[in-house]
Amino acid sequence: MPRWSPDAALRLEAAAMSLFERQGFAGTTVPQIAAAAGLTTRTFFRHFADKRDVLFLRDRELPQAVSDFMESVPAESSGAAMVRAGLTEACRGIHGWREPIARRRNIVRSEPALRERDLLRSHYLGQAIEESLTARGIDAQQSHTLAAVAVTCFDLAMDRWLEGPEDIPLEDALTSVWSDMRDWIDA
Repeated sequence: MPRWSPDAALRLEAAAMSLFERQGFAGTTVPQIAAAAGLTTRTFFRHFADKRDVLFLRDRELPQAVSDFMESVPAESSGAAMVRAGLTEACRGIHGWREPIARRRNIVRSEPALRERDLLRSHYLGQAIEESLTARGIDAQQSHTLAAVAVTCFDLAMDRWLEGPEDIPLEDALTSVWSDMRDWIDA
C-alpha cells in the first residue's frame, strides 16, 4: 500500500460512503474503510479521528466558505441581505454535489450518533455566520438571531432540494424557504 497519497481523504470518504451504504454505519470498521480505499488504517487516522468524521469531510469548509461569501457582499447591505447573499453563493457552490449530499444524508439519518454530529455542523455554520455579521458591524443580538434563522432556512432548503425534482436548483429552494419564513412570520 502506498505510504502517502495526495487524495487520501477523498479516497477514504468514497470508500466509507460505499461501505456504509452496503453494510450500514455500525457494520463498517475503520480497517475495512482503509482497505477499500487502498490505504492503511494509520493513514485513515491521520485524516480522521473516527469513522464518523469521514462523513463530514466536506463540512469542514462550509462555514469558512459562507463567511467568505458574506464578506463579498457590500458593507452597506443589511444583516439579512448579507445572510441571504452568503447562503445563495454557498448554494451555487454546492449545487453540483446533489448526489453525494443525498447519499450522505441517507447514511446520517440512519444513525442517531450521526444526526447528533450533523446538528454540530449546523451549529458551526451558525457560529460562522454570526461572527461574520458581527465583524461587519451588525449588532450582536441581531447577528445571533439572523444566524439561527439562516441555518434553519439553509437546512430546510437542503431538505426541499433533495426531496424535490432534480432540475430545481438549491438556490431556488433557499429563495422559496426564505420567502415562506417571511410570509409565515408576518402572518
